[in-house]
Amino acid sequence: MVVGNALASIRNSEASVEDAILHAAVHGWYEGHIEGEDECPGCHFRGALPKNGNRN
Repeated sequence: MVVGNALASIRNSEASVEDAILHAAVHGWYEGHIEGEDECPGCHFRGALPKNGNRN
């Protein structure tokens, strides 16, 4: 969806290629972030887990 929207905005002359790439990158990151929050609400996890560590 994000890539499709970027391509459509280029084809319709609504955005330059650079603008479309930046828009897609930001929205791709954001959608991944939201999916992560939905998977683990309240988690403050970043990086690899230590041995026998809990994900909090």
